[in-house]
Amino acid sequence: MPKQEIVSPELAVPNGHFAQATVAEARGRLLFISGMTARNKDGGVTGVGDITAQTHQVCQNLRAAVEAAGGTLDDIARVDVYVRNMEDFDAVHAVRRQYFTGVAPASTMVEVSKFVNKDYLIEINAIAAIQS
Repeated sequence: MPKQEIVSPELAVPNGHFAQATVAEARGRLLFISGMTARNKDGGVTGVGDITAQTHQVCQNLRAAVEAAGGTLDDIARVDVYVRNMEDFDAVHAVRRQYFTGVAPASTMVEVSKFVNKDYLIEINAIAAIQS
């Protein structure tokens, strides 16, 4: 069973591209993806100063990680998003809509003051439930 969105009439409609909650069948494998940044496969930072380009790179990195484990982006049930500037909320969610086209993952987004590299604007970690 793929993940399903859980909607409660007791909660406000999400103001971004995420689900209030998701449920995934407990059979299969859980994949825990470390924080992905805009670091490309050559080790450089994609999109220095550009939150849209960095978010695309982060989503491509998430896709690469989940596909290496035998899953797809649709298997990602939860993400935690860290941004340098919360004013990038709409831009980040516009990109997320392009990658998470099915049920959106449950999500938390917070603003942070620093990353390990001064050029990073965003980092996302994820949990996926990959069906066997």
